[in-house]
Amino acid sequence: MVSLTRRQFCLAGAAISLLGGRAMAQPERSGVPLPDGSKAPALGQGSWHLAQGRHPAEEEENALRTGIALGMTLLDTAEMYGNGSAERLIGRVIAGQRDKVFLVSKVLPYHATTADGIRQACQASLARLGTHYLDLYLLHWRGGVSDLGVVVNTFESLRSEGRIRHWGVSNFDVGDMEDLFRVPGGNACATNQVLYNLTQKGIEGDLLPWCVQHKMPIMAYSPLGMTGGLLGNTTLRQVAARHQVGPAAVALAWTMRSGHVIPIPESGSPDHVKENALALSLRLTEQDVNELAQAF
Repeated sequence: MVSLTRRQFCLAGAAISLLGGRAMAQPERSGVPLPDGSKAPALGQGSWHLAQGRHPAEEEENALRTGIALGMTLLDTAEMYGNGSAERLIGRVIAGQRDKVFLVSKVLPYHATTADGIRQACQASLARLGTHYLDLYLLHWRGGVSDLGVVVNTFESLRSEGRIRHWGVSNFDVGDMEDLFRVPGGNACATNQVLYNLTQKGIEGDLLPWCVQHKMPIMAYSPLGMTGGLLGNTTLRQVAARHQVGPAAVALAWTMRSGHVIPIPESGSPDHVKENALALSLRLTEQDVNELAQAF
């Protein structure tokens, strides 16, 4: 496969489809460029349902540590997940290895209507995570936040103080993004975290192209589907067998194929995490992507 720099990839955009059937050229997966020129890890780990009794806590901690060791060093969480229990879980995992991870958390909309609300929520998240800074802080969804200027100004203040290194949003549609960019400083947004996988591709019609145009990566939650049925698809399994990997690795590689999407699969199982991590070295062929486009 041909490796492209970010600039070369943008220039070749007319020839390479970001949305479907052709993916002959795929960027290196050492990291995904953020708008300010820095990089985020190409593959992460989510925590939406962790620390809520689905698996023993020790197993979930081991799963996250396994992922970090295999290069899945972006850890995504939120104050809402388990009412803070997911942040505390991740805090235990990253103790002693904070410098190895890219840490993401989110503020709830009802905390984001005032500067004090955002600041208090951020400090509470930092305390639960046992760290003095976040690599990325997101507004979880827009909700009742009518004044995005408050969010932008407070996020920028937190960044200048060293409490966060980047900020972004989650669950924003194109209209929300355009509202954000009309706010002074709103174009400093580093990412938009949204639902995206082989069975749920709604962002391909407008949001993904908009973000690519503005050189902003998408962070994809539930990249393996929301019900578990995706991984049983016959075509997906056939492609996986051809590459001698599991279907999860193919589904993740599909989301990563353009170099503009960072998937954050969640798993409380070390064995599942090992399967997910294979996506970092998997390159899909044009045949693979065409077959998946027809199947989904």
